[in-house]
Amino acid sequence: MGSYAEINIPQGQLAGRVALVTGGSSGFGHAISSVFAAQGARVYIGDMNPDGAQKLAAQYPEGNVIARAMNVTKREDWNAALKEILETWGKLDILINNAGTSYKNKPTVDVTEDEYKRCFDVNCFGIFHSVAVVFPEFVKQKSGICVNISSCGASRPRQGLVWYNASKGAVSNATKGLALEFGPHQIRVNSICPLLTGTGLFESFAGVPDTPENRQKFLSNVPLGRLGEVDDVANATLFLCTDAAKFITGVNLDVDGGRTI
Repeated sequence: MGSYAEINIPQGQLAGRVALVTGGSSGFGHAISSVFAAQGARVYIGDMNPDGAQKLAAQYPEGNVIARAMNVTKREDWNAALKEILETWGKLDILINNAGTSYKNKPTVDVTEDEYKRCFDVNCFGIFHSVAVVFPEFVKQKSGICVNISSCGASRPRQGLVWYNASKGAVSNATKGLALEFGPHQIRVNSICPLLTGTGLFESFAGVPDTPENRQKFLSNVPLGRLGEVDDVANATLFLCTDAAKFITGVNLDVDGGRTI
């Protein structure tokens, strides 16, 4: 259902564009990178484990997709990524802050300090570094598009994931603040707020075993009646990065089948 290849989407929508996608080796990031490359963009994928991204890069003409090891919590990795992008392609048009992490759903008093810090380091501090490094280049160009991958938990938090939800709430809030501050420089900033996908993380996020009964109970609160798919997020991200969305900024777009209504 709904895979990118099955949807009639006009081709070449990102021709000539250059994109940086963090956390692009798997999940949402891999789907976003795949869609962007298929739409004609040159894509730089940064990930702690770039193996999946390197396999994706091998599917496209040499030089169209670059995969590198990248820790988004390290300023030097951001500097190195931007330097290579500019040296290779001469510009950067699109920034996708997708890298993120969580902890297994559990009582909030049992969350460790390390788990808390890791959530905010990856989910928030990574975006902090991206703004400090990439946005000055966007300002210089007088253009740029940034999409942050947040969560529907930012506006409708789940018990047992309090600090994860809080970190994504910060992402959604920062998205609006950045859109306001950098709009005069013709930089658009939006976020995608996805629902849980069926990619093996159900128990970790929902806090209950992944059984048909528990899935049905979860889906009873989703008007469209299914879990999300990575392509749902990739296609929504594509839209926000095309000229069709050129007057859209500061939006936290729920891609959740109606869960947050």
